[in-house]
Amino acid sequence: MAQWEGKSRGTVLGYKIFIFFIKKVGLGSAYFILYFVAFYFLFFSPKGTKAAFYYFKKRLKYSSIKSIFKVYQSNYKFGQTIIDKIAISSGLRNKFTYEFDGGEELKKLLKNNQGAILISGHVGNFEIAEFFFKEIDINSQINIITVDTEHSDIKEYLESVAKKSNINLILIKEDFSHIFEINTALSNNELVCFTGDRYFEETRFLTEELLGKEAKFPAGPFLLASRLKVPVAFVFVMKETNKHYHLYTRIATVKNRDAQGLLKEYTKIMERVLNKYPLQWFNYFDFWEDMD
Repeated sequence: MAQWEGKSRGTVLGYKIFIFFIKKVGLGSAYFILYFVAFYFLFFSPKGTKAAFYYFKKRLKYSSIKSIFKVYQSNYKFGQTIIDKIAISSGLRNKFTYEFDGGEELKKLLKNNQGAILISGHVGNFEIAEFFFKEIDINSQINIITVDTEHSDIKEYLESVAKKSNINLILIKEDFSHIFEINTALSNNELVCFTGDRYFEETRFLTEELLGKEAKFPAGPFLLASRLKVPVAFVFVMKETNKHYHLYTRIATVKNRDAQGLLKEYTKIMERVLNKYPLQWFNYFDFWEDMD
């Protein structure tokens, strides 16, 4: 099945090792250790390796040998984004630079006092966006819609060593009470952020073509964004060099109750991002439901 299982890679011990080297030796040492960790996942994370190989081989049309090499590179890049997130949230923001492509448009939206919906995905490193938003005069409260199914031990450990995040989490609930929280946030001119590329079994989904083949996407973000009559933007935070990020913001064209049209626009933007940053596709599962 293409739905995500709700768990991310790694263990608490692994995170502790990386944080030790980040703080005591430096980012370069953590990146160096990552060469071996990425190699480990290539061989000992068979489901993730198979899914990534499929992405490079079938969707990007790379050769088999090139695809294997790209899987390793993708593992390494994914590890770097985790290290960067830990480093930035632990007080090393000054080690990184960024450029914001589309920031002025986002600021204009917020001047209308309507709030805005941001839709991102598990492409790049959106979780560090809050640290850059502040520096471009976007001071609105950020709310992230989440199912909160990450490993609780990892989450608790990271919260104990990092600076407290200003992001507010809105948990999806079976009684749909989260809809009221979303409406309240938007009425307060806040940002409400969704990821649009992972759905869970027995939840509503929409289908759309991505990289030449149809896939399933969670219906919720696109249904809500097309009905709430607030501005919508697609945001991706992409790693360009070891210590430099590029933040892309593209304002969506939203037609009332046209969730499918919004999803199509989202997948087209994502395709352009992936064509430029192919290694930063971090959905390590059978996304297209097409693996043998």
